[in-house]
Amino acid sequence: MAAIAPCLWFDGQAEQAARFYVGIFPDSGIDLISHYGEGMPFPAGTPMLVEFRLRGQRFQALNGGPGVPFTDAISLSVNCADQAEVDRYWDALVADGGRPVQCGWLKDRFGLSWQIVPEAVIRMHKQGNAEQLGRMMAALVGMVKLDLAALEAAYAGETR
Repeated sequence: MAAIAPCLWFDGQAEQAARFYVGIFPDSGIDLISHYGEGMPFPAGTPMLVEFRLRGQRFQALNGGPGVPFTDAISLSVNCADQAEVDRYWDALVADGGRPVQCGWLKDRFGLSWQIVPEAVIRMHKQGNAEQLGRMMAALVGMVKLDLAALEAAYAGETR
């Protein structure tokens, strides 16, 4: 069966981005770096394609050139076991030029959008009734980085 690997387009920063990402997530690594040759869009020797893994998921980073920026139409969603994991991934991805957005979303320093989501939020979506989900989602939309304790309290109907 063929695997599906997202291919992320960069303007000369593919290897730098891949190394940044694999330095953040466990079970990650760079598997291959191919380079441009003579007469190609980038100088010979510039990384062309970087194949890498994040938490076991394959990705490709392509140095494709300018004019194709990331948009909010796609993001990478990271399921986190607890608040400590949310904090760790959040802080690492906004470091050195990234920026918080809203509702658990951020943009890293390369402009790629990420969602940092506690697994409990997914569980609440699967198990909750409309009232519980409404309270939890009302709390969530007012947050930037997600606060798991506050979300669980809202879900349970507790005021804080």
